[in-house]
Amino acid sequence: MKVGKVGKVGKVEILNSELNKKSFHFKLLKSDAGTRARLGVITTPHGRIDTPVFMPVGTQGTVKSLTPERVRDLGAQIVLSNTYHLYLRPGHELIQNLGGLHRFMNWPHPILTDSGGFQIYSLGALRKLSEEGVAFQSHIDGSSRTMTPESCIAIQEALGSDIMMCLDECLSYPASFGEAEQSLELTTRWARRCRQAKTSAHQALFGIVQGGTYHSLRRRAVDSLVEIGFDGYALGGLSVGEPKELMYETVEAVTPHCPHDTPRYLMGVGTPEDLINCVAMGVDMFDCVMPTRNARNGMLFTNKGKVAIKNAQYRDDKAPLDDQCQCYTCQHYSRAYLRHLYLAREILAIVLNTIHNVSFYLTLMAKIRDAIEGNTFDVFRSAFLRNTIQHNEEGKTC
Repeated sequence: MKVGKVGKVGKVEILNSELNKKSFHFKLLKSDAGTRARLGVITTPHGRIDTPVFMPVGTQGTVKSLTPERVRDLGAQIVLSNTYHLYLRPGHELIQNLGGLHRFMNWPHPILTDSGGFQIYSLGALRKLSEEGVAFQSHIDGSSRTMTPESCIAIQEALGSDIMMCLDECLSYPASFGEAEQSLELTTRWARRCRQAKTSAHQALFGIVQGGTYHSLRRRAVDSLVEIGFDGYALGGLSVGEPKELMYETVEAVTPHCPHDTPRYLMGVGTPEDLINCVAMGVDMFDCVMPTRNARNGMLFTNKGKVAIKNAQYRDDKAPLDDQCQCYTCQHYSRAYLRHLYLAREILAIVLNTIHNVSFYLTLMAKIRDAIEGNTFDVFRSAFLRNTIQHNEEGKTC
């Protein structure tokens, strides 16, 4: 696979000349007395990130339907883009030649690039794993491609993200103990090669903890990755079909074994309830397509439960979507108008819905940080979950 040359001229010199270079650093500011919730700050060359944090997903260099300025105004501190997708289109070499991903997408703030392991996993029969890496067919044009740990890092270094992820094998659920063990061992060997391939001093690299839902394997994976040494540790291979209770049990069992002085990132999770519960278990970073994807499908998150905006009950509803929300959508438009736009398949429906859902998630994370700082997180969490359960039950009886 041709991955492009990352040498002394180009991306690295551009970044060094334009930034007041700061190395990646995580500082733990406070731990909650009643839970494992943590308050921290991550320093990157492109700015500060207050944790716990939710990262809106900009898979192909954009958070769908929103301008970068709008994303920032909603409170986003960092966005996630995907190595697999950007490698296939438009290509990492093109992005590098145009000044790197930050300049390319007009986002001067921190970026995390996912390695593409989950996307390759989702290709199913179109991929083939080996010790060397993953051979797969492009979902765009069917061309044969290969990604190795080394090329995965080279691509991300060309993109210039602040946080890079190791290439990993994302295991499906259910999997036997033997399958999970084999998968985590491959992921760990790939992680070592990723670490050895890293040449960029200003970009952080996170290792990914695999092992299915087997706690002993997950802890073994953490120990192996810590021995290699990474800037942060991510829990991968969850929210892939396992029962919610099993996901929570796995997160709760693994996070205490992760280093306390590095960020802990739960990949691809999840609902607002997932975020607040997993913050209580010690998770610092989250990403998920749920707020943006649900917005496009007309499912909106509110402080009084989820709203399917297409429902007839909102046909002449003058009220805002959420009377407790300060986002642009809720301050200017009624449920009736949002329903009309959605049924008429107007582009504005997607824009307004996405503004609200992303705002809801980012506002929730800000409230979580405030609660941890004010020593009220456990009270806030309990009230939030009670309110969610209450409105879910009311929704079932409507």
